[in-house]
Amino acid sequence: MQEAIIPAETIENRIYVIREQKVILDSDLARLYEVETKVFNQAVKRNKDRFPEDFMFQLTNEEWNSLRSQFVTSTESKGGRRYNPYVFTEQGIAMLSSVLNSKRAIAVNVQIMRVFVKLRQLAAAPVQEVSELKKLLLLYIEANDHKQQEQDNKIFEIIRVLNNLIDTPAETRQIGFNTGD
Repeated sequence: MQEAIIPAETIENRIYVIREQKVILDSDLARLYEVETKVFNQAVKRNKDRFPEDFMFQLTNEEWNSLRSQFVTSTESKGGRRYNPYVFTEQGIAMLSSVLNSKRAIAVNVQIMRVFVKLRQLAAAPVQEVSELKKLLLLYIEANDHKQQEQDNKIFEIIRVLNNLIDTPAETRQIGFNTGD
C-alpha cells in the first residue's frame, strides 16, 4: 500500500456535511493538492460538464456563513473570497482525478477516497461494535464529568470563602498610644 502523504485525520477534519452530503471545500482540496484555489477552480471550470450538481455545488450565503462560524480562524485576513465556495462530493472528488493529473493530485485523491470508504464503513459498522464504542465513550464522559464536578466544587468553595471575606468586615484596631481622651 502506498504511504500516506497526508494524515487521514487532516482529510477527515475537512469533510463537512452539507445538504445531507459529505463534502470538501474547494479551498481545502486546493490546499491538499498544493495548488492555489483560483488555479484549482479554473481547472474545474474548464471541465464543467464533468461536475454535475450531485458532484459539485456552490454554497448559499446561509450555508457559507454557517460553515464559516465553525472555523476557529478566519481566512478573511488573506483578502477573503469574492464568491461563495464550491464543495465537492465523493463522486466529484473522484472526478477530479481526471482533471488534475499531477502525481500529488493522484496520490491525494487515493487518500481522500480511502477516507470516504473508511467513513462509510464506520457508518455501516455492526450495532454491536457501535454499542461497545458507545459504552467506552459514556465511561470516558462519566470519568471526565466527575473530574469536572470536583473542579466546580473547589471553585465554588473558593468563591464562598472570598464572599465571606468580603461580607465580613474586618476588625479595626487602633494602632498607637491610647492617650485616654
